[in-house]
Amino acid sequence: MAQCRVTYRMTDQMGVVYYGNYFEFFEIGRSEWLRSHGLEYRDMETEGYFLPATHASCDYLSPARFDELIEIETRVMALTRVKIHFGYVIRRSGEDRPLARGVTHHVFLSPGGKIRRLSPQWWDRLAPLAPPQRKELNV
Repeated sequence: MAQCRVTYRMTDQMGVVYYGNYFEFFEIGRSEWLRSHGLEYRDMETEGYFLPATHASCDYLSPARFDELIEIETRVMALTRVKIHFGYVIRRSGEDRPLARGVTHHVFLSPGGKIRRLSPQWWDRLAPLAPPQRKELNV
């Protein structure tokens, strides 16, 4: 689980986190989730895999405020050889009540911008981290 301190620049005039910044929290969560499983975006990019977002959504449930420590829970919702979907829950540190929930969908692209299927090596690293009922082995 990733943590992030809400800085002043992240808030709006009302003192709450500006809605667009939740997508930055999702990126932090996704990067830290990969790192916590021994994977890094940098390694994927070095091997020719890029993960642009094709969809992103967020349900705002309660505001986060300046200087609060938030936790970003990230998990893989679905994985195929050409796409990965992440789910996120954002909470104040030490609290159970969600502040926001969201999803992002990504495709694996080559450096030239074409869809690229995961190699067997990357599939073997990512597939065990996805829920079994959502893995699609032949897509």
